[in-house]
Amino acid sequence: MTNTTIPADLQTAFDAAIAHSKTLTTRPDNLTLLQLYGLYKQGSAGDASGERPGMTDFVARAKWDAWAARKGMPRAEAMQSYIDQINALPE
Repeated sequence: MTNTTIPADLQTAFDAAIAHSKTLTTRPDNLTLLQLYGLYKQGSAGDASGERPGMTDFVARAKWDAWAARKGMPRAEAMQSYIDQINALPE
């Protein structure tokens, strides 16, 4: 992960998108949720870290895989993609 400074306006928009995601009246499908989770984690924490969860923990493993799939994506790009996807969802 490269340490780059995230512009304040992007961080503000990312935080607003996170807050907005918690108020959606229509729950996105599971694939969309996994995509959003991967972008959220990449944008907030950078490349996936820690061990991949075991095969019996299906949810945690799918979430970790969605995050790990974004490896190398710059945090700012992941943040903007997360914002764009949240804004494209139906209310």
